[in-house]
Amino acid sequence: MTKLKENIQHYIEKKIIPHYQTFDSAHNIDHIRTVIEESLKLAQYYEVDINMVFVIAAFHDLGLTNGRENHHIDSGKILENDVLISSEFSEEQIKIMKEAVEDHRASNKHEPRSIYGRIVAEADRIIDPNITLLRTVQYGKDNYPDLDLESQYERFCAHLKNKYSENGYLKLWIPYSSNAEKLDELRKIINNEELLRKTFEELYNTHSLSK
Repeated sequence: MTKLKENIQHYIEKKIIPHYQTFDSAHNIDHIRTVIEESLKLAQYYEVDINMVFVIAAFHDLGLTNGRENHHIDSGKILENDVLISSEFSEEQIKIMKEAVEDHRASNKHEPRSIYGRIVAEADRIIDPNITLLRTVQYGKDNYPDLDLESQYERFCAHLKNKYSENGYLKLWIPYSSNAEKLDELRKIINNEELLRKTFEELYNTHSLSK
């Protein structure tokens, strides 16, 4: 496996990651660092360019600058047009990275077009019941601040069931990740109405205190 180039690492750390300070709590610097770390872990199982994996993970949510709806497409455009990235990678590599960023979104109807897309998509899932539930509460409060507690809870439940339930749209792509086991744990919480409500209220109140 290739090694990370120091100039790319420095550029990502100084010029790219700081953008995530401006995003909502569910897509902040903690999130991007987690996705980068998990992407690099998964990359060890494949013959891939670690620098490409690193860049894809770092750029995957930058499009949130323009809003959430098309952020995966906008993120790909930002990567494609980045001057430093264009100087370090070939046109074919940039095309692969752009497509991987576009393919990371869980709600996409199509399968990632390359192993790079599968890696970042899997890393972005971050299926840890505690983290997933917290991020869902945080996203609701940050983006829908006018909703009262009951409306927040309705949004919370609808999102979790639509995405993570047995019939949800989320797909897993990498057999080496721990997401499958964690997803099963999360579904047990989602299917337990009493536990789900209790968990929501605890996280909701804790997030209120931390604001």
